[in-house]
Amino acid sequence: MKTDRRSFIIKTSVVGIGGTLGPHIVFSQETLSVAKGKRIGIIGLDTSHCIHFTEALNDPPDGWDFLGYKVVAAYPYGSREIESSASRIPEYTEEIQKLGVTVVDSIEQLLEAVDVVLLETNDGRLHREQAMLVLKAGKRMFIDKPVAASLSDAIAIYEAADRYGVPIWSSSSLRYMHGMEAILKGDIGNVLGADTYSPAPIEKTHPDLFWYGIHGVEILFTVMGTGCRQVVRVFTEDTDVVVGTWQDDRIGTFRGIRQGPHGYGGTVFGEKEIRQLGEFAGYQPLLLQIVRFFDTGKPPVRKEETLEIIAFMEAADESKARDGASVRIDSVMEKAKSS
Repeated sequence: MKTDRRSFIIKTSVVGIGGTLGPHIVFSQETLSVAKGKRIGIIGLDTSHCIHFTEALNDPPDGWDFLGYKVVAAYPYGSREIESSASRIPEYTEEIQKLGVTVVDSIEQLLEAVDVVLLETNDGRLHREQAMLVLKAGKRMFIDKPVAASLSDAIAIYEAADRYGVPIWSSSSLRYMHGMEAILKGDIGNVLGADTYSPAPIEKTHPDLFWYGIHGVEILFTVMGTGCRQVVRVFTEDTDVVVGTWQDDRIGTFRGIRQGPHGYGGTVFGEKEIRQLGEFAGYQPLLLQIVRFFDTGKPPVRKEETLEIIAFMEAADESKARDGASVRIDSVMEKAKSS
């Protein structure tokens, strides 16, 4: 049954001068009684995910149980430099306030008001700095893709999470696309290889595949698992083809699309059957995994897998720079750890 989202509108007492929120946000007893222990804060209102996630969590679609978790506060920034992201912030700020979410002036304010965090900032270059504040505060956190804009930053985030004893995880929503669960349960036997695809527009501030190609790369690793040994990339202005060879000699490929119809999917080659992956399943399957993680503290995706996904994409960039030469994943990992 859907809940009247108006009942979750956050009431705050304004502290400070000039009508701005001061360092402490005081919620009404009604809100605290409903959301105690399950108050979600969002960092970054520069992506449509912040609106889609809030709409689903605060007013769950029929048949979906998000365990009582609600988005109660948000900090807008977010990229200030990437125009396609920064230009969205005023609109998304207004939209999220209409959904009953209080917009605060700093991450520090946010962390005082919430129990768990969705790091949604579209600009992966900011994730390391923003994540450190959340980890120091001891808040469980989901980091939207990419976990960071470099492998060295991704490693630093996970090392800090281990140091502070705070569980985190990161994922693309495409990990939970239609048909994936059956393959992972073994319907087609062991996976012998896979070809996946997704849009892969390039944003000059990020390594090529980090901005959007990560969706298709995450699909590839979801079905293939970890253990990629080396990467070769073929690049043109309109298309990427990245070939990974796994330790057991299985081969997986990712095709990045920059011209023609865009879509997400792939072909998975199993012992028993060759099967096509389905379409994007919406955000609800990912959100279900997120709230279960918030409840249990058990990440559904291992850090080793996420770091290998980032290493795969970084190796692809190096292969491009070396005119399609083969690049070993372990060498990329070592370089990132020493930087």
